[in-house]
Amino acid sequence: MPKEILPADCFEARAKVVKAMAHPSRLMMIDELSHGARCVCDLRELVGADMSTVSKHLAVLKKVGIVEDERRGKHIYYRLRVPCVLDFFHCIESVLKADR
Repeated sequence: MPKEILPADCFEARAKVVKAMAHPSRLMMIDELSHGARCVCDLRELVGADMSTVSKHLAVLKKVGIVEDERRGKHIYYRLRVPCVLDFFHCIESVLKADR
């Protein structure tokens, strides 16, 4: 039985998700959100950047569907929308260990 060939736009969509994660600060935020929802101020402390920069990083992650937000009073909390993204972290660690 022949293998199904995916259309190019499927690979483009996948690349957008991978590209959205391709920044150390975003990876730190994703890791932190694996422990539960966090407000922007907590994530700002974590990455050591100003609020505007952190908000831009979160907007990139939100745009591709990795995180979602919720307003609680004056604060905005973010959480992982799809926790399976953490499986990708495990895969990356396997690649890094294999290269040693």
